[in-house]
Amino acid sequence: MNDNKKQNSSGAGISIGIAIGAGLGVALGVALNNIGMWLPIGIGMGIALGSAFDAKNSSEKGEDQ
Repeated sequence: MNDNKKQNSSGAGISIGIAIGAGLGVALGVALNNIGMWLPIGIGMGIALGSAFDAKNSSEKGEDQ
């Protein structure tokens, strides 16, 4: 194996997006008294934004997947 090869951090944006989206979803759910609706909406938005962030970073680095 090549020890000098930089480890691929693919999926880091998605995981951060899920965490932030879940937090915002819970906060909105508590504020609006409907956690069951807002938690999955927040997670879905986090996944979408995290995926877009990962795609943008990989295209800037010139990585084709």
